[in-house]
Amino acid sequence: MNLNLLFENLTNPALLFFLLGILAVRLKSDLEIPQNSSKFISLYLLFSIGFKGGQELAHSHFTMEIIWSVIFGVFIAILIPIYSYFILRRKFNSYDAGAIAAAYGSVSAVTFVTAASFLEIQEIKFSGHMVAVMALMEAPAIIVGVSLIRMFSKKTENKTSLKSIITHSFTNGSVLLILGSLIIGLLASDEQAMGIKPFTNDLFKGFLAIFLLDMGIVSGKKLSDFIKSGWFALFFAIIIPLLNGCLVAIVSQQVTTDVGNRFMLSILAASASYIAVPAAMKIAVPKANPGLFLPMALAVTFPFNITLGMPIYLSLIMSC
Repeated sequence: MNLNLLFENLTNPALLFFLLGILAVRLKSDLEIPQNSSKFISLYLLFSIGFKGGQELAHSHFTMEIIWSVIFGVFIAILIPIYSYFILRRKFNSYDAGAIAAAYGSVSAVTFVTAASFLEIQEIKFSGHMVAVMALMEAPAIIVGVSLIRMFSKKTENKTSLKSIITHSFTNGSVLLILGSLIIGLLASDEQAMGIKPFTNDLFKGFLAIFLLDMGIVSGKKLSDFIKSGWFALFFAIIIPLLNGCLVAIVSQQVTTDVGNRFMLSILAASASYIAVPAAMKIAVPKANPGLFLPMALAVTFPFNITLGMPIYLSLIMSC
């Protein structure tokens, strides 16, 4: 791995603000981001990346690469929760194994946004259609996770219909906003987009830094409880995302030769959902323990990906 790339990532102000948030919790500081402000910033980041993706898509020609990228993204969103479930069943019950598998098959919009910022620092571009790929990868993993629980649980008491699960996945706030912003960005003319460019572009890195500070505070609070769950969950939360990201970094060259797009596919495969999946599992599988899959995704996998994971995946792509 390129050590200069790793060092450059570790000194990224946005990442350092994330670490500051964790440090604040460890020092028992009263530092916190108001909940309403945090929600606004998260909505802004999703809106910004979706709108810019739509603008990029408007200027790109429709090719087979777009179709294959979508198919590939959906395929890995289905495959990852299947094999993850059977690994997890060695230690966890069917409900928890299915919920964790769904989280790791699904994607993290915040990790995607952070990865976009990482590529910008490296002066590497990615195509606008990757935003659509990300949005379309959310639902399949949730459906597969719930289906596996229904198939292998001794008792299936929850009667939530598959239709309601699919509907909830696509109407989830983060998915709806980023898809809607993508479409609006696609329809807007260059002149219209220029009017809000200072908001969508110039403020992005500053808001990302504040948001990651908040994520650091949240992660720090959940880390202690998670450590008590044992080594297996910790091992899974690091090794499986690393394996997923590295494999996709290599295999994705069969789908696209674009470095930025391959990197984004890798980070999507390596990320874990801690927004859409917990919301869906609360409705579909209330017996699943959020004290497991939420800290695994947010307090372990997310920090790993934005510190070590991203330089590893990019280095691997550059070398093959």
